Amino acid sequence: MKRGERAIARRLDKAKGGQEPRGGGPEFSGRGRRYEFAGRTRAIPYGGIPVIHELLQKLGFVELLDEQLQLLKMNRPYFDSDHILNIALNVLCGGRSLEDIEVRRNDAAYLDALGARTIPDPTTAGDYARRFSAEDLLVLQMIINDTRVAVWKKQPKSFLQQTARIDADGTLVNTTGACKEGMDINYKGDWGFHPLLVSFANTGEPLWILNRSGNRSSHEGAAPLFDQSIELMRRAGFDDILLRGDTAFALASHFDDWDEDGVRFVFGYRAFKNLVNCAENADEAEYQRLIRHADEAHDKKRRAKPPRVKERIIRERGFKNLTLQHEDLFDFEYQPNPCDKAYRIVALRKTILVEKEQLCLGTEIRYHFYVTNDRALSMREVVREANDRCNQERLIDQLKHGVRALHAPLNNLVANNAYMVMAGLAWSIKAWFALSLPISPRSANKDRALRDKVLHMEFATFVQNFILLPAQVLKSGRKLIIRFLAWRPNLETIFRLVDSLDGS
Repeated sequence: MKRGERAIARRLDKAKGGQEPRGGGPEFSGRGRRYEFAGRTRAIPYGGIPVIHELLQKLGFVELLDEQLQLLKMNRPYFDSDHILNIALNVLCGGRSLEDIEVRRNDAAYLDALGARTIPDPTTAGDYARRFSAEDLLVLQMIINDTRVAVWKKQPKSFLQQTARIDADGTLVNTTGACKEGMDINYKGDWGFHPLLVSFANTGEPLWILNRSGNRSSHEGAAPLFDQSIELMRRAGFDDILLRGDTAFALASHFDDWDEDGVRFVFGYRAFKNLVNCAENADEAEYQRLIRHADEAHDKKRRAKPPRVKERIIRERGFKNLTLQHEDLFDFEYQPNPCDKAYRIVALRKTILVEKEQLCLGTEIRYHFYVTNDRALSMREVVREANDRCNQERLIDQLKHGVRALHAPLNNLVANNAYMVMAGLAWSIKAWFALSLPISPRSANKDRALRDKVLHMEFATFVQNFILLPAQVLKSGRKLIIRFLAWRPNLETIFRLVDSLDGS
């Protein structure tokens, strides 16, 4: 590996500062190619997949699936774990749909790398997803969460000492199908489904995915999943738990129960008229100016701002231009109707300058409200917690477009929910991969930085760095040998993980 690293470094060093064109033509020359078929050598482009499979075996995930799920009455020849991993590993290989399983199914080297004679075809994979009932789906997600707990418990003590942040949000999954049971029309006029995602913000893992009809409210079904997530965090060893969500998830009827259970929460809250009146009638001296963290960080080292292209076009075309002048904070006690006690409301007042062309039309005041049972947090920290919940939008985007888990390829609501969970498992595997990377005492800071980098890496980037590694697949005696064929920057990380798995 060191020789390979030095070889590519020497090659790239020659290009620093520019170099003369080769033969007067473009660098991408590629002349004199010859194409042949390797009759003996078997290789795969995704050499990281055997490592992923070994990781799942070491975590006990495969065994748990076959022991607890048992959807199949007979195994001919596939077990439940075969079907579930078939979908998840297809996604990790870059598969975009169930049909892409056929590529893997006809790849002898891929089958050898997994130690399989065959794998289920796309039709069989779809039929398996249709076997799920709502109860079976709950069992599957509980098995996945049991594996999460096992991974979390192996982390340093500092991991469990941090605040466990649980986020919830809904998203729309459109479909052009006309015969999908459970689909409905949403408020935008689009047909499809409306899955609910409850996630663990610390690692970005999806704890629960609940598929719902397209016209259901965002918060429907959220309270029981919040409660199950709290139980999961306590079982893992987290003492401090914080629930977060937008205004739709401010479920006031559950505030008292969560507060008595020692669970903190920060939710957006609707701007009801009485709250707006309270904020408007507050003494100006009670307001505090909000300084955003980014503004504070760059207060002493401000760089020159790039030209505001968007603002210039708005002014040139005579559109109304809204410019935020400043933000102020004020908090007060408020008792929602379903509650037996009062909670803290933080009001965020935005002062916005309204301009049109070169004329100032005055200022506009807008209010945003947040509810919390934590009176130790500063008002600025409450707003920051609420704003950080927006990171879940990134997770939803990754599950939609990176993993392509939030899609509806099957013909009914529960089957599509099963597909979402099985495909979404690929994202969880990425998190388990990162959290399983060994941390050496000699290079602890470097190793922790790498772990955090992989943990927050986009899915496509993870696949490029740790899955798409060209490898030869050999059978020697009773051993299966995965021989990597080229040096890659992250190959050392792969070997370190494999060594730690062998020693566990």
